[in-house]
Amino acid sequence: MKELKICDLTDLEEAVPRCIEVEGKKLSMVLLNEKIYALDDTCSHEDVSLSEGEVDIDECALECWKHGSLFSLKTGEALSLPATKSVKTYEVHIIDNDVVLVTE
Repeated sequence: MKELKICDLTDLEEAVPRCIEVEGKKLSMVLLNEKIYALDDTCSHEDVSLSEGEVDIDECALECWKHGSLFSLKTGEALSLPATKSVKTYEVHIIDNDVVLVTE
């Protein structure tokens, strides 16, 4: 396992998704309640960017802007239709002021 710095903590706003490209892969990053979540940026229902959607704070989920599917920030699970497939999540830590992705 290795750790890869992907951005500064100050690059993220509370409950505002941001797309960050890491090693050729687009991730949707969300800062929520002092925790960072990272998941694949592409909706499993249709090829659209999840980081263009909104965070549902009560559900701890990211909403796809095109059809309204919710994805759990914790697990990537599709929580509502029309999406039925989960998206991949990634382990992320905050070290000092750096947002660090744990890779294999």
